[in-house]
Amino acid sequence: MSTPAELELRTPYLRLAARVWGPADGVPVLALHGWLDNAASFDALAPLLPGVRLVALDLPGHGRSDPRPPGVYYHFVDFVPDVVAAADALGWGRFALLGHSLGGGIVSFVAGILPDRITQVAMIEGLGPPTSNPADGPTNLGKAIEQMNGLPRKRPPLYPNLEAAIRARCEASGLSWTAAETLVGRSIQPVGEGYGWRTDPRLRFVSPLYLSEPQILAYMERIEAPALLICGADGYLVKRAYMQERYARIAKLTVHILPGGHHPHLEDPKPCARLLAPFFAAGS
Repeated sequence: MSTPAELELRTPYLRLAARVWGPADGVPVLALHGWLDNAASFDALAPLLPGVRLVALDLPGHGRSDPRPPGVYYHFVDFVPDVVAAADALGWGRFALLGHSLGGGIVSFVAGILPDRITQVAMIEGLGPPTSNPADGPTNLGKAIEQMNGLPRKRPPLYPNLEAAIRARCEASGLSWTAAETLVGRSIQPVGEGYGWRTDPRLRFVSPLYLSEPQILAYMERIEAPALLICGADGYLVKRAYMQERYARIAKLTVHILPGGHHPHLEDPKPCARLLAPFFAAGS
């Protein structure tokens, strides 16, 4: 596995950390990880994409990137301008997108609002954000405020060693030890004589506001670039019937279902690479 370079991007509001693979003149691909993951999510996949200049961001509040300012929530739509700012900081006029889970949802929105800049958009186990019953809106907002107000009294988990943190991640997500170890290495930091998460605890709050499905479909309809969606046969998307309408709204979408769960690119990257390598090469 090739060793990525580390990069810091200064955007107008936040410092974003990233990992970079591939030649400087390769096909520019901006990659976004899933919720509570980090840029190391692409450590296994990126070396299998020859000719690609893959820049994997740590999204705000994740990995080594800055968190949101105190008292600010992590709304889904707020990640979109962060990604646009990262592309601008890289000096990329036109580029491709790759996203997993939360990152897949974000890149679908970026592709919808920047059709003139996006050459291709690839998504793994993610397409648009989650939605909720509109009737739950008042309850969700009240819960989010309660969580924010209670944050100063909340004691984050601490682990005596890295192995304990990796074990906790395995138990929480069903990841293999190797996959969890890859992600935990970038998400953990020394705290006293033990270890704690770098990840901003506000990311675990209920969203104060969810987009409605008609709003989400409007973004899907605006995607003009060739689009590729990879789903795990045992993952999240194949279980959600409403996703079929999202698929139908994207003009140039191809869907592939691979064996595996929610992290196919990390657990078994070769099948993903066999789809993604020619997909990105076609736009070079």
